[in-house]
Amino acid sequence: MEKQYTFTEELAVKICEQLVMADNEEETAAWQFLIDTGLAWRLQGNYGWFARTARRMIDEGLCTYTDRADEERYN
Repeated sequence: MEKQYTFTEELAVKICEQLVMADNEEETAAWQFLIDTGLAWRLQGNYGWFARTARRMIDEGLCTYTDRADEERYN
């Protein structure tokens, strides 16, 4: 059974930036949260690091996206 996580935007960002300790499953869930909410495409950290990392995780099958138009609009 897959764990259910509840994130705030701030917590998810801190987990993805590894400022808050999390295991791999929780970190992947935090990235999925950023993708689902569109934050991955809007956050500016390190010249698009969030968007690039989210896209890589999608390409590798670790995460999924729901609306590719949001990704394109913010790039």
